Amino acid sequence: MRGPIRVLIADDSPTTLAWLTAMFRDSSEFQVVGEARNGAEAIERAIALSPDLIIMDVHMPIVDGLDATKEIMREAPAPILMVSGSSSTSDVSLGLSATQAGALMLLEKPRGPSADGRIEDARQFLAMAKAMAGVKVVRRWSVPGMRSTPSPRPALTSATTPIKVVAIGTSTGGPAALHRILIDLPRDFSVPILVVQHMARGFIDGLARWLGGNIALKVTTAANAEPLAAGTVYVAPDDHHLGVTADGRARLAPTAPLNGFRPSVDYLFDSCARAFGSAMVATILTGMGQDGVEGLQSVKSYGGHVIAQDERSSVVFGMAHQAIQRGLVDEVLPLDRIGARLLALAEPSAP
Repeated sequence: MRGPIRVLIADDSPTTLAWLTAMFRDSSEFQVVGEARNGAEAIERAIALSPDLIIMDVHMPIVDGLDATKEIMREAPAPILMVSGSSSTSDVSLGLSATQAGALMLLEKPRGPSADGRIEDARQFLAMAKAMAGVKVVRRWSVPGMRSTPSPRPALTSATTPIKVVAIGTSTGGPAALHRILIDLPRDFSVPILVVQHMARGFIDGLARWLGGNIALKVTTAANAEPLAAGTVYVAPDDHHLGVTADGRARLAPTAPLNGFRPSVDYLFDSCARAFGSAMVATILTGMGQDGVEGLQSVKSYGGHVIAQDERSSVVFGMAHQAIQRGLVDEVLPLDRIGARLLALAEPSAP
């Protein structure tokens, strides 16, 4: 029988380190095997202890969290959760860099022992930590930088009718994947794009601002009943499902979570399928679990087109893998080809 999850915690604040350590020690599912007060100590102890999971603060002295993550992923790969005390736009950008370095995701630190809501914060944080500890990671010999310019558009053809909407669902590793796809789409892209990104509460608005500042398309957090416009990316807000109405407006629903998620990719895909039928394409990207798979059954039953990100380019090959295994996918593509494929499906007659 597998024992408790062995955790290494790195944070330069003695107070934060103490309550993070106490939070994990209070759970029988975890064992804190080491602590580090800077990035250099984190590297040393990761190599010596081979933990199942590392909690890594972003900002630390001597070696910061980013550089420590890069070194650990070269020398002693382990699932790494980066944590920050802020949900600012700059931390969204930093979180994307962390993903490129090899961390699984950026989370906001749970509130301290005297804060209101601390019990629920701790519960959610530990649940995420438990899930992330099971992710298989690989050694990163080199870390590619984030692309800032679109790749040349390959010659692709489409046998389908032009689509009217793109729906994208993603989780772990999703922000960097979204950037890579959307940067290949022009400002005058002919259809709206709806996105559900599983993300810690408070980070979605920052993600939308970051994406909007780095791609040609307009990016906004979706508002209820607003008309969907071509060339615009609508990101589901915190704690609301995102769907569409029959007359082409965004629909936000604060109804119960689906399989633990709100917003849910299942809800997005099912809603778009019912509204647009065969004139939609659903894209399922990197992420843990299987949110989106049930929604893809609706997409297929209404004649929609489904693209899945391939394993090699995924940070976590979970959601897309489940969709492929269920036979719900029309195409499996590497991340750097999905944007061009969406363009070909939306504008099949374009040169």
